[in-house]
Amino acid sequence: MAQQPHLTTKQRMAIDRQPMPAQAAELRSINFEEVNLGFTEQLAILEAQRCLQCKKPKCVAGCPVSVDIPKFINLVAAGDLRGAAQSLLHDNALPCVTGRVCPQEIQCEQVCLRGRPMRGEPGTPVAIGHLERFVADWAAAHPDLVAPPKPEPTGRRVAIIGSGPGGLTAAGELARLGHDVTVFEAFHASGGVLLYGIPEFRLPKDIVQQEVDRLVRQGVTIEHNTIVGRTYTLPELRERFDAVFVAVGAGLPVFMNVPGENLKGVYAANEYLTRVNLMGAHRPDADTPVLRGRRVAVVGGGNVAMDAVRTAKRLGADEATIVYRRSRTELPARAEEVHHAEEEGVQFQFLTAPVEVVGDDHGWVAGLACVRMELGEPDDSGRRRPVAIPGSEFVVPADMVVVAIGTRANPLLTQTSPDLTINRWGYIEADADGRTSIPGVFAGGDIVRGAATVILAMGDGKRAATAIDAYLRGPG
Repeated sequence: MAQQPHLTTKQRMAIDRQPMPAQAAELRSINFEEVNLGFTEQLAILEAQRCLQCKKPKCVAGCPVSVDIPKFINLVAAGDLRGAAQSLLHDNALPCVTGRVCPQEIQCEQVCLRGRPMRGEPGTPVAIGHLERFVADWAAAHPDLVAPPKPEPTGRRVAIIGSGPGGLTAAGELARLGHDVTVFEAFHASGGVLLYGIPEFRLPKDIVQQEVDRLVRQGVTIEHNTIVGRTYTLPELRERFDAVFVAVGAGLPVFMNVPGENLKGVYAANEYLTRVNLMGAHRPDADTPVLRGRRVAVVGGGNVAMDAVRTAKRLGADEATIVYRRSRTELPARAEEVHHAEEEGVQFQFLTAPVEVVGDDHGWVAGLACVRMELGEPDDSGRRRPVAIPGSEFVVPADMVVVAIGTRANPLLTQTSPDLTINRWGYIEADADGRTSIPGVFAGGDIVRGAATVILAMGDGKRAATAIDAYLRGPG
């Protein structure tokens, strides 16, 4: 193993955070190529040398999948990329994904010691996510050097329902432990929300396929075009397999319930992004059509809303606007995505709530009637509740509206499983390790916690895999 040059704490502190190379805004706003270009080896090593190698690192606890962050970063700093890749892949089933879409700024990087203000100067945390991406991409380019040893088969069979981040993580963990894993996916391709929900410019689809292919090489079997609740029921799979992990996500859209929402030109973000991402509707030769609005209003402030509005910009919108009922401070989207959207010319209407989708004489969207808001007392989420300002009505010009205010549970699977306990919102009830009301059936991700992030679903998948392994091996 290469030896990291000895640097004093003072020398490490003197190294500035290395910026992520990216496409220029004026170029990327008209193409679907990846925005961030990735670190070079030189940049990665320099950034890794900023890490203080804390004796009690908080970054590991801040990671939902418990990556040994100091270990892989130390190996990068020493130039041992193979060792760094092996360490990272041992902890994380999908590092190429998390290195691109994980909100590190509110997790591992948020608790990084380098991020603390010192001597009156603001701190900047180690770019953990950018280093993770660099190492993961290196591993993908050198699969023979990082392939794990084949485990001893246990003879136990596990079914995973859904090939999104939670399902793929559980599949990878269980295969590594020697279990026979079959993933059942409703779509014709693997990846779940990684494939249909996140745009190419944030997460290229060949990257997702690389991750899936690696899991298949580890022994995971994937059956596509299989809808559990129609093709098979959950009880039927439970009879065939020793354990089942349900990770179907929460894919039903939530709408605003305002007049005019059924006009032509109104999309749920799910459908809009699926047409573009999974079906390639942005390509000139695509069989799947998608509307290309000139003035597009996207309702919502999360990552899905940012994905939709930036997609609209790339599809030729002259004006692409986020309509969000709270202020910029409350925006739940990743700071990087908001920054990129602003650079690309996206407009923001803060403290603004839609009250009606306005239509023309032919039933098409002609505008989005809104009202100005002000923030009142905190609600159940801890954020200040937006309150309408009387007499502040106005219209956002729009010929297309995308609704990106959340999703909810699809009852397709649960309604065919009467013994599976669900809550009043239709989500599966499960404990911290994913155990449900049916012995041998585990669940995690959005179908349990509601719409959340990729990395939280992965954390659920990893914890559930540990619990499934213990269940399969029995007491003692």
